[in-house]
Amino acid sequence: MNEKVLKTLEYDKIISMLAERAGSEPGRKLCLELRPVSQIDEVKRLQQETFDAVGRLLRNGSISFGGNRMVEASLMRLDKGSSINTEELLNIASLLENAARVKAYGGTGGRFSGTGGRFSGSPKEGPENRPPVPPPVPTPLAPLFEGLTPLNSVSTEIRRCIPAIDEIADDASPGLKNVRRLIKVTQDRIHSRLNSMVNSTYKAYLQDSVVTMREGRYCIPVKAEYKGNVPGMIHDRSSTASTFFIEPSEIVNLNNEIRELEIKEAKEIEIILASLSASCAEHSDEIRTDQSILTQLDHIFARGRLALDMNASSPEYNEDGIINLRKARHPLIDKDKVVPIDIALGSDYDLLVITGPNTGGKTVSLKTLGLLTLMGQAGLMIPALDHSSLSIFDEVFADIGDEQSIEQSLSTFSSHMKTIVNILDNADEHSLCLFDELGAGTDPTEGAALAEAILDNLHKQGIRTAATTHYSELKVYALREEGVCNASCEFNVETLAPTYRLLIGVPGKSNAFAIAGKLGLPSYIIENAKERIGEADESFEDVIAQLEENRVIMEQEKLTIARLKEETQRLKADYDEKKNKLNEQREKILDEAREEALAILSEAKESADEAIRNFRKYGTIQEMENERTKLRNKRDKIRGETGTGHGDGSSVISSHSRPKPSDFRLGESVRIISMGLKGTISSLPDNKGNLFVQCGIMRMQAHMDDIEFIMTDDITGPGIAMGTGKKKGRGNGGNNGRGTGGSGYAGSGLSKASTISIELNLIGCTTDEAIPKLEKYLDDAYLSHLETVRIVHGKGTGALRKAVWDRLKKIKYVKSYRLAEYGEGDAGVTVVTFK
Repeated sequence: MNEKVLKTLEYDKIISMLAERAGSEPGRKLCLELRPVSQIDEVKRLQQETFDAVGRLLRNGSISFGGNRMVEASLMRLDKGSSINTEELLNIASLLENAARVKAYGGTGGRFSGTGGRFSGSPKEGPENRPPVPPPVPTPLAPLFEGLTPLNSVSTEIRRCIPAIDEIADDASPGLKNVRRLIKVTQDRIHSRLNSMVNSTYKAYLQDSVVTMREGRYCIPVKAEYKGNVPGMIHDRSSTASTFFIEPSEIVNLNNEIRELEIKEAKEIEIILASLSASCAEHSDEIRTDQSILTQLDHIFARGRLALDMNASSPEYNEDGIINLRKARHPLIDKDKVVPIDIALGSDYDLLVITGPNTGGKTVSLKTLGLLTLMGQAGLMIPALDHSSLSIFDEVFADIGDEQSIEQSLSTFSSHMKTIVNILDNADEHSLCLFDELGAGTDPTEGAALAEAILDNLHKQGIRTAATTHYSELKVYALREEGVCNASCEFNVETLAPTYRLLIGVPGKSNAFAIAGKLGLPSYIIENAKERIGEADESFEDVIAQLEENRVIMEQEKLTIARLKEETQRLKADYDEKKNKLNEQREKILDEAREEALAILSEAKESADEAIRNFRKYGTIQEMENERTKLRNKRDKIRGETGTGHGDGSSVISSHSRPKPSDFRLGESVRIISMGLKGTISSLPDNKGNLFVQCGIMRMQAHMDDIEFIMTDDITGPGIAMGTGKKKGRGNGGNNGRGTGGSGYAGSGLSKASTISIELNLIGCTTDEAIPKLEKYLDDAYLSHLETVRIVHGKGTGALRKAVWDRLKKIKYVKSYRLAEYGEGDAGVTVVTFK
C-alpha cells in the first residue's frame, strides 16, 4: 500500500491513536509499524486476533504490558558471555514477571471459544448421566499465551538479590553478608575512637565536634592554628583555609581496613552479578521469545482497546470487490457528533458519483470509505454496524485535497492531474480509487468533460471508484450509464443546513443560491444569477429538487408504515396470547364440568340401583320410608360438606341476617363460622362486638359477625386444627383431635389440654437440654389456656435458673415470672404467668 494514500486518508492518525493504547515501548513501536495487507487469509487472522482480544477485555478486564522492556541488547551481551548490570537484570526480571501475569490472564476463561472451555451441565445430573465434554476449541491468542515461559525462579532470584537499581541485598551471598558485617564492625570501632577524640582528646582543637568523610576516609575538622597538635593525614581544607580535615593517625589502619573490605565487597557484587547473568544466559532464548510474544500481545490488545473505544465491529470480507458499510462513522470525528452513513459499492454498480453542497459531507464520506478499507486490511475493527462488508484491495488510490506546489510550479489543477495520471497508470480491477472534486480548478466545461472521460475509463475496466463533484454532466452520466450510481449528501432546504446523511441513488443539488443567501448575499444578486442559468440547466435542477422532495415524502411514509406494521404485529401478538389463554381456561372449565357431571351421574345411578335393590328387598312402605330417611341424611351431609348445610346434625337458626348484640344469651349454642367450632356463649358482646365462646375446655374469643346460632345438644363436633381468634397459633381438637392443618399445633389442642401438667421438672438437665424442653412445654401450656405453670430447676450453681430466666425474657406470651415463695419450692422453682 503506497505511503501517500495513508497520509491522505489520515491513516497515520489512526495508528498514532493505536500506539497510545499500547502499554510498553516495544508494543508502541510495533503499532506504529502496522500497515494494511492484501492477503485475505492474513486479514482474517488479524481480525480474529482483534476480536479475541476484545472478548477477553470484556470478560476478564484489562491487562498491563508495562513490564515488557527492551532487553535485546542485554541478551546479545549475555550470548557473548558478558555480565550485565543491575538495571538490565531488573529489566529482565520485570519482563519475566509480566510474562507470568499475562500467562495467568490468558488462562482465565479465555482459552476456549463459546463458553470459555467450561462445561455447564445441569446440577442435578450425576457424573454417570452427564454428557461428554466437547473438545476444547483454541482461540487465536491461545497459542501466544501458552508460548510464554515465565521463568519464575530466575525473576525471583534477581528480585531477592537486587531490591533496587543501586542496591544489592546483604543476603545475596554468604560472602557479601560477611564482608558487610566486618565493614559495619570496623565502622563502629572508628566511630567509637573518633567520638572519644572529638569529645575529650582533641575537643579544644576542633572547629566543630563532628566526624566527617573526605575521599572515603573518616576525618575530624581541626582549626588551622592547631593542625600540628593533631597527628595524622590532611585530606582537605575549607575554602577559607580556617579548617583542616585531618585523618588521625590512630584510625589510619582502621580506614585502610575499610578500604580493603570495600574492595572485597565490590568483588562479591561482581560475582553475584556474574552468577545472575549466567542464569539469564542459560534461558536467553526463552527470554527473547517472551519479549517477542509480549510485544505481539501488547499490539493486539491495543487494537482491542481501540475497537472498544470506537464501538467498532469486525467486518465480513470478500474478494469480489463488494463494499457494504452499515452506519459507518469516520473514526476521527467525535462519535457523539458524527452522523453515520450507509455506503455500498461493487454489487450493483462499481462507480459512485457523490454530489451535494459544499460542507455537506461529501469529502468525509469519501474518506470514510477509504479509511475504513485501510483499517480493516490492517486488522483493526471498523466503526460500523455488525455484518458490514469490505473487500480486499491490492491498492487504494486517493486524490483528495489541495496539492498545489509553488516549488514545483504546479497549480491546483496541475497537481491534481499529476496524481490522476499516476492513478490511471497503476490502477487495476483490484484497486479502489477515490476522487474529490474531480475536474475542478479549470474551465467547467472542459473540467466536466475530462472528469466524465476519466470515470468512464475506470468504469470500463471494472475498477471500484467513488468520486465527488458539482458537475451536472456527471449526474446525467450516472443516470444514463449502467453500473454507475448517483449519491448525494442530504441538505435541509428549510433550515438551509446539511444533515450529513449520504443518500444512495439520489443525485444532489449544490444549493449554491440557498447557501449564498444564508451567508448574506443580497437577494437581487441571487435573482440576477438565477436568470443567467440556462433553461436546460434550470430544468435539470428542478427535476433533481422534485426527486429530492418525493424522496423525503416517501421516506416519511416508509417510517409511518414501519411504525404501523410494528404496532399491528404487537397487537396481533397480544390477541394471540389472550386467545390462547382463553382457550386454555375454556378447556379447563369444560374438563372440570365433565368430571363433575360424571360424578353426579355415577352417584345418581348408584342411588337408583340401590333404590331398586331395596324395593326388591323390602316389601313394605315403612321399610322404604326408613331407607329414604337414610338417603336424606346422606344428602344433608353432602350439602354440609359443600357449604349448603351442616353434616353434624345441627341446623342453623339464622344464617341470612346479621346478628345483633341483643340476640345473644349466655349459654346459647353457637358455631364460630371461620373456625368451624361449636360451643356455648360465655360472655355477651362488648362495644366492639367481641364475645367469648366456651368450646369444650377452651375459651375462644370471636366477633359476633363470625357467630351463627345452632340447635343441638352435641357441641363438641369435629375438631378443627387451627385457631384464628385473638390467641394466634392456638388450636383445638374435637372428639378425636383430627383437623385440617395450618400453622402452629394441628389437631392436638384438646387432647394436649387434658394431659398437660402445670409443672415442668428440669432438674438433671444441662442448659442445652433444658431450653428446648422449656420452649415446647410453654407452647403446650399456653395453647391449653393454663394461666400459671411452675418450672422446677433446682438451686445448684444457679446456671440453669439463669438460662431459664434469659429465655423467659424473650417469649412474648409470658406476662411475668418470679421465684416461688417459701413452701412452693423457694429458689428452686420459677412461677410463670401467661398473658
